[in-house]
Amino acid sequence: FAELVLEMWDLQCERNGREHRTAEMGCQQLVVRRGQPFTITLHFAGRGYEEGVDKLAFNVETGPCPIETSGTRSHFAVTDFPEEGAWSAVVQQQDGAALCVSLCSPTSACIGRYSLTLEASTGYQGTSFHIGDFVLLFNAWHPEDTVYLRDEDERREYVLSQQGLIYQGARDYITSTPWNFGQFEDDILSICLKLLDTNPKFLRDQNRDCSRRNDPVYIGRVVSAMVNCNDEDRGVLLGRWDDNYDDGMSPMAWIGSVDILKRWKKFGCQPVKYGQCWVFAAVACTVMRCLGVPSRVVTNYNSAHDTNGNLVIDRYLNETGVEDRRSKDMIWNFHCWVESWMARPDLAPGYDGWQALDPTPQEKSEGVYCCGPAPVKAIKEGDLQMKYDIPFIFAEVNADVVYWIVQRDGSQKKSTHSSVVGKNISTKSVGRDSREDITHNYKYPEGSEKEREVFAKAEHEKSSLSEGDEGLHVKIKLSEGANNGSDFDVFAVVSNDTDTERVCRLMLCARTASYNGTVGPQCGMKDLLNLTLGPRAVQSVPLRILYEKYGPCLTQDNIIKVVALLTEYQTGDIVLAMRDVYIQNPEIKIRILGEPMQNRKLVAEITLVNPLTAPLNNCVFVVEGAGLTEGQRIKELEDPVEPQAEARFRMDFVPHQAGLRKLMVDFESDKLTGVKGYRNVIIAPLP
Repeated sequence: FAELVLEMWDLQCERNGREHRTAEMGCQQLVVRRGQPFTITLHFAGRGYEEGVDKLAFNVETGPCPIETSGTRSHFAVTDFPEEGAWSAVVQQQDGAALCVSLCSPTSACIGRYSLTLEASTGYQGTSFHIGDFVLLFNAWHPEDTVYLRDEDERREYVLSQQGLIYQGARDYITSTPWNFGQFEDDILSICLKLLDTNPKFLRDQNRDCSRRNDPVYIGRVVSAMVNCNDEDRGVLLGRWDDNYDDGMSPMAWIGSVDILKRWKKFGCQPVKYGQCWVFAAVACTVMRCLGVPSRVVTNYNSAHDTNGNLVIDRYLNETGVEDRRSKDMIWNFHCWVESWMARPDLAPGYDGWQALDPTPQEKSEGVYCCGPAPVKAIKEGDLQMKYDIPFIFAEVNADVVYWIVQRDGSQKKSTHSSVVGKNISTKSVGRDSREDITHNYKYPEGSEKEREVFAKAEHEKSSLSEGDEGLHVKIKLSEGANNGSDFDVFAVVSNDTDTERVCRLMLCARTASYNGTVGPQCGMKDLLNLTLGPRAVQSVPLRILYEKYGPCLTQDNIIKVVALLTEYQTGDIVLAMRDVYIQNPEIKIRILGEPMQNRKLVAEITLVNPLTAPLNNCVFVVEGAGLTEGQRIKELEDPVEPQAEARFRMDFVPHQAGLRKLMVDFESDKLTGVKGYRNVIIAPLP
């Protein structure tokens, strides 16, 4: 027999992509999931494959130093039956000189880019043919994979969906912002793999790093460190929170991860300016979904940043409610992190499932700015010693806040203030654009016996404070929505729940603020020195907040913090109330004209009315949507938009993917920034 000569081969990218749910990454490269067979066709020249005469074997290799013992190289012969737990190749069918072979990786294989080589031998003669490269991903559809997720709707949302909603705003006014995760967009997969190869653990020991890439726990920890750049590790994003973003992009302006990851690659892995928590979390979510790990962005309202780990956050306010003496411990209006779904064979049983990963740089973990994966179960149970970083996240959702009022003579008085931390933990619902509240995954009901047990285990004394205390109460209420450009009222509702008359001083103060808790200049103030409350009386005190006062100093977070201090003269007791008022931006209206069908032209009509009393200059619309727009579309308006006039943009686009898509819009200008809108479009497949 003459030796076998391989003439052509076909990696069947399209068919394999369909079966492995990676088709949206395009047909340029083969992308498959671990533990699931994929088919390739070999065409031999001259004669076909003869069983018993010809021996065929494959080599797969990943990483710069492939070694069998590290799981980064495998040599396996074509056999009749696949071997469990190892790479295998089985002949599927033969048609003359064409041979169809089914290859399969073990579910414990390392993910990453592999090279594939065929070795063909006849008698003593052998030749090897380099067939090409393929990328192997985690497989949430395979029961043996550590990222296996049982429910198909959840797999669609957390692995395959390229778009979502991220929750922001304030606890009393939850808003959602659209986000283009875009994990299957052009080049994103290779950028995610580049991120793994840029990480310091890889540079220190390439063999060890690649051999650990079979473990989503390891990958999650690496991604959490590499999305921020705080370790001089050429990470993706630089964080900034001071409202000065002129030498980069404001964190509020991004509408997706694709633009950020592409910039990082284009500029030689220099950090992209600028990120804040939801940007860090969303980029990490894109990378994890791209690699095949089910992931979602979650938001915790009134999130504590407890630097010294005592689970108590001390805040110091002067008598006008202004922060005195900066404490390192902060309460953020909200904080976003990622949850990724995986088993934890490295821990005792019971900690599989959602794991918190937080790429926002806050505290070091094992010497690096990363956080997690922390089993959400361990956070709920107060198992602080479990890996990784449980105490930090436990504090984010459970710490106590004590407000001290610093009086004129420098003395401090503890105020009464009800429990605030870790509220309305939120994520997008599966398959719908609504909010799912997942607070119960993180904590037992407040005041329950289980909560007390968890706190005892975590050595945390919760200061007991029930809402229905005898005495004086104050709440801050908002009559109607607060719209950017308009004046509005807030009310301090003061109640006396006793049978005796009380004489008090009420100080009501409003300041612009950022979502991380820092406050700016005052934009409204009222000081009533002599407020008399009869027995069981309730009184409502209004404070008008004027646009001319808040407009110039409103940060891009659109938040005004209102503080009410009620001091009773007789006892000196101080009751404190706070509320974050979210200033609403105008709505972006999006109309889609034409019949939404794959590869057919559509028109989007995008409009926004200027609600301010001054013209908007340097107006820009940015539009993107995975599968709809081929990257970003940017439209700079030539003329200013006068008060109450309309900013408009008409855009043609040709959607190339079928299914439910989101067209996302961001609007920027000199006086209105980070305005977001989106429209769901269902694209019919080609007939």
